Amino acid sequence: MATARTDSPSARGIRRVGAVLVLLATGQLLAAAVLVAAVAPAWGISTLAVLFGLSPTLVAAATLHPRAPGPVTTADLLTMLRLLGAGVLAAATVLSLAGGLSSRSWVLAVLIGAALASDAADGQVARRTGTAGPIGARIDMEADAALVMVLSVLAASVVGPWVLAIGLMRYAYVAASWVRPALRRPLAYSLLRRAIGALQGISLVTAVVPVIPVPVSLAILALSLGLLVVSFGRDVIRQEREEAADGR
Repeated sequence: MATARTDSPSARGIRRVGAVLVLLATGQLLAAAVLVAAVAPAWGISTLAVLFGLSPTLVAAATLHPRAPGPVTTADLLTMLRLLGAGVLAAATVLSLAGGLSSRSWVLAVLIGAALASDAADGQVARRTGTAGPIGARIDMEADAALVMVLSVLAASVVGPWVLAIGLMRYAYVAASWVRPALRRPLAYSLLRRAIGALQGISLVTAVVPVIPVPVSLAILALSLGLLVVSFGRDVIRQEREEAADGR
């Protein structure tokens, strides 16, 4: 008697991850298409907006990959909403840089606020459901980095290119870790680091809120960048000291 064929847990997990990625890419594509249709830019700009709108899907694919043997958690899905927002904002940023969309609008401010709010929600859900762990933390961290990078580009169109340093800081740190093994050492939990990280998104929002004068936003962002440099510098010094101590 033939037995019914069942999929392995790994196969089921891969389909779950794949389904999430398809839904995310579809949502980002539809949102970018709506933006493009509303602004009606030249076809070249439209293509760039759609492509950049899809770019956060690559981040999602890379970070969700370790989930493939098992299910995607509810907290992961909330993080994917943040990446969906990042995709919409990436498309909006292209349209803004092309002059087809204002960089300072309540629509963008509300969208950014909703994306940032999901950062607090997914962590709480992960803890309440008992699904918090290193994989979820990595997914969350990379989603944050992608969103901040997009917001930095958008803010740069308002206050100047120097603010790109906020979005590039983490990627510069990762690049430096390729040549400095000390920077691959795990970092202990730091409330100060988390607070400064959260401040970056909030400060970047000020650049797009119409009622906040640009000089005020510029000052807030300069302070935020300074604190970010201090935070990264503090971690780098600690990692290098720990590496040197182990070497002895």
